[in-house]
Amino acid sequence: MTITEQIITIAKCVLGTMLTRFLPFAVFRSSRSTPRYIQYLGKVLPGAVFAMLVIYCLRNVSLLQGSHGLPELLAIAVTVALHLWKRQMLLSIASGTICYMLLIQSVVLT
Repeated sequence: MTITEQIITIAKCVLGTMLTRFLPFAVFRSSRSTPRYIQYLGKVLPGAVFAMLVIYCLRNVSLLQGSHGLPELLAIAVTVALHLWKRQMLLSIASGTICYMLLIQSVVLT
């Protein structure tokens, strides 16, 4: 990429970020109440996105070969247990990820 292309790319990224950050404040002014469907989406979308991510991550797990999905199952159990215990999302996700990485590096059940 030339320097001009790099500057244009960075400018597009900045513009896109600014639009997504400032647009909700322009559309939903504080003087008016937020529409009910937006409030509904704010409640249901985080769980839906999280469920889609879990399904996406587990789509290629085979229960009939290799480790039989054991590292994935244990890492999910660690993540859920830590989240229910501590209620700290970063701790839960980081611990589950570390657990999974350690398990797939050390557990070889072929």
